[in-house]
Amino acid sequence: MSESRNVAKALDALRHGWAIRVTGADGALDLLPAETAFAQPGIYAARLLISAARAATLKLANQRDAAVPEAPVMIHGAEPFSLNSARNLADPAQDLGSPLRGPFKADPIEAQDAAVAAMDMARLAGILPAFLISTGVEIAAEVSTEDLAAFKDPLNLTIQARARLPVHACEHAEIVAFRSRDDLREHVALIIGTQTSEREPVVRLHSECLTGDILGSLKCDCGPQLDAALARMAEEANAGGWGVLLYLRQEGRGIGLINKLRAYELQDQGFDTVDANERLGLPSEARDFPVAARMLDLLGVRSLRLLTNNPQKVATLQALGVEVTERVAHQLPANPHNQRYLDTKRDRTGHLLR
Repeated sequence: MSESRNVAKALDALRHGWAIRVTGADGALDLLPAETAFAQPGIYAARLLISAARAATLKLANQRDAAVPEAPVMIHGAEPFSLNSARNLADPAQDLGSPLRGPFKADPIEAQDAAVAAMDMARLAGILPAFLISTGVEIAAEVSTEDLAAFKDPLNLTIQARARLPVHACEHAEIVAFRSRDDLREHVALIIGTQTSEREPVVRLHSECLTGDILGSLKCDCGPQLDAALARMAEEANAGGWGVLLYLRQEGRGIGLINKLRAYELQDQGFDTVDANERLGLPSEARDFPVAARMLDLLGVRSLRLLTNNPQKVATLQALGVEVTERVAHQLPANPHNQRYLDTKRDRTGHLLR
């Protein structure tokens, strides 16, 4: 069994609520996911692995200034954690209903590498980053930090299929599908116009957004950005150029659909998009840009003009060896529902929206 397949099994186990063992260079942890585990008599744990952001919410003073919100923190309380109490602590939506908790204390993490990997695997599985430690439940899958690195290696990604696909914006288009053997996410590229080495394409990296792309959500600008990007590429094609839309299966900037909706709930309580993600114990930016670089390489795109308002996206691609010769502005009008979202992108994540 390949290293990356070990991770695929472990992610499946986490979604089903089964216990996994994660091993790093400094030790191992037996972990039961707090969100998805099913209730069994006698399941208790003396310790709980949560994120630094959640630890700060629980008033652990030595975690208040945690620089990395998704970093792991081990806590214990006066009594062992039940599955219900662990879920209650893991979900920030419960904070208003039960604000008085604890007292809790932070413990040293002996297997730090394994704990960091566990937080990342929770994000990849789309569950809350909270685990009961050493519950005695049967281990369903074992995985190492080296396995996780192998799973995330963008070189695993290959082209699986391609076909002509006339679309509303341009009838002359081709869709190309990419997949890694052990990762079920299928990324696609839409090539608008005729690919040629004589002209640099206009390229847009677009992360999947079910609510915006399909349902027409007004809380973000994803749907309008997608439509505008295709229209811009069609203009290029009509003028003899071409464009490439990379549609990345990284919902919610990499945190998954359900956690994105949890962030929406926190936004309704007054938190902005960055704070909402961090309150969940998740990074505000978790997209896998090496995957995008790999897709471009497989398509033979060596240099491009990037359609984006985010200078960091330009810098990240350039650091991955992609030549970005121009940042093409992609600003769209706000609406009453996404004005704060766009303000947050401008003020907290460096987007150029003025």
